[in-house]
Amino acid sequence: MAMSFLAMDNPQHHKIRRLVSSVFTPRQIRRIEGDIASRAQRIVAAAVDKGRSGEAVDFVADIARHLPTEMFGDMFGFPEDMRADVVHAADETQAWADPVLLAGRDPAEVQIEAALRIHDMTQELIDERRAAPREDLLSALVSAEVDGEKLSDFEIGATMVLFSVAANDTTRHTSSLAAKALNDFPQQRAFLWEDFDGRINPAIEEFLRWGSVVQNFRRTCVSPYELGGQQILPGDKVVMIYASGNRDESVFADPTVFDLGRGANPHMAFGGGGIHYCLGSQLAKVMLRSLFRELYTQAPDFSTGVPELVRTNFIRGVLSMPFDPGAPA
Repeated sequence: MAMSFLAMDNPQHHKIRRLVSSVFTPRQIRRIEGDIASRAQRIVAAAVDKGRSGEAVDFVADIARHLPTEMFGDMFGFPEDMRADVVHAADETQAWADPVLLAGRDPAEVQIEAALRIHDMTQELIDERRAAPREDLLSALVSAEVDGEKLSDFEIGATMVLFSVAANDTTRHTSSLAAKALNDFPQQRAFLWEDFDGRINPAIEEFLRWGSVVQNFRRTCVSPYELGGQQILPGDKVVMIYASGNRDESVFADPTVFDLGRGANPHMAFGGGGIHYCLGSQLAKVMLRSLFRELYTQAPDFSTGVPELVRTNFIRGVLSMPFDPGAPA
């Protein structure tokens, strides 16, 4: 209900991934890069104006969540009046242990009801797209055929649950954790600000490694394999700890140091390669680059407060974090 092709092996995985991958090619991302930049400029400007007028600003609510939500809504065709509910439902699918998101409710009920809400909203839009297709990914999923087969409505709904989480949560939390790191390590912020254009791309890789937003994932072994002297048999559950991989001393020099000048940075934030490598990796990098360009331009002396973190062991997320834009540059 919530995993779609993320939980499939080939050939089923390839069938569905092929339908959605065309939206995430480098060429397609370049086409919308200007739109992303203008949105980032507007979002940061509104938060900066709010803060400099004396109002309290929350980095997550006022900055980090807006850009991925808007891009998700536009690319997949979710109307404005549905977007907040989609994002909230996506948060609740991850809420199995967080007391703030659960608000006293049963975790299983919250997760299932949240996934069902996204399925229901998607079904409403599927019916609309069949009657009147648009230029969006949902229309493409409704009409596309692979090897003479179309996706079922349930498969489309599961794909939308997956993307509502992937598109909104990961970039929002990475940008929040990166802003906190720039606040906590002023020498690194000064290093980036000295040559923003020349240093932002490797800096983004360090943002991703440092944040390690997706903490772990589990797979099921399908054939015998030996790893590190441990025999893994078919049916065994294998848990990958991405946060550990991103702090591996045999791969990263000084892995516990936030270093925007780090050279080779083979982090695991988008997975370790292979057929499940994150489709939206380039889009996420463009959004991060645009967002931090605007912070560099409009609020170079910003500061953050102590973040309130999501309390689960799956997502290293930020629920809220005070933000002060500082004085004008």
